[in-house]
Amino acid sequence: MRVLAIDTALAACSAAVLDVARGEIAASESTPMERGHAEALMPLLSRVMQAAGLRFAELDRIVVTTGPGSFTGLRVGIAAARGLGVSTGVPVVGVTTLSAYAAPYLATDEATPVVAAIDARHSHVYLEVFGAGGRTLIAPRLAPLEDAVRAAAQAPSHLVGSAAQAIADALPYGAPRPKSVDPRGAPDIGWVARIGAVVPDKGEAPKPQYLRAPDAQPQHAAQLPRR
Repeated sequence: MRVLAIDTALAACSAAVLDVARGEIAASESTPMERGHAEALMPLLSRVMQAAGLRFAELDRIVVTTGPGSFTGLRVGIAAARGLGVSTGVPVVGVTTLSAYAAPYLATDEATPVVAAIDARHSHVYLEVFGAGGRTLIAPRLAPLEDAVRAAAQAPSHLVGSAAQAIADALPYGAPRPKSVDPRGAPDIGWVARIGAVVPDKGEAPKPQYLRAPDAQPQHAAQLPRR
């Protein structure tokens, strides 16, 4: 199986090709960025596919991060993945950014909880907590930073995601110290590919997992009356 992974959900524009039979990443590229994913993605995909020596139609699966993350970034990646799937007939699946963040820690230390948290601004985070064996202890949600700190204070944990350092800094005196703090701005694209290779294909197009309403709302009160 050859899997193309795409991630534009957060602070990077990334893609990778995983050769499952060889157990290796054939090609990958990740460019840190807060904006400009739409302009950067297709040239980046072309470079990665060229480096892997593949045409898009030769892929067996495409995987894309579905959030939570940037509203615009999510739409860019998901639209590109779905468009490639339609044009080539290659199945497309989605994985969440929080599970991609947690995956490398669960793979190497499944006994230690993982607190995956993304900065959602205004003292809130997108949060998911994984227990032993990858069991979900707290389902994906938008939560106050204090809730994430409380979860991390229950036991020594791996903290990962753009809010990881903020959680570590806010732990109260006497609380268990984290086993690790990884404040990276986006998940490892190689792990997005690895998860995408094993998640069930439900035959449905991936949809964004926003977890919150957009900050910009229509100004209904300011609408002009229709004639």
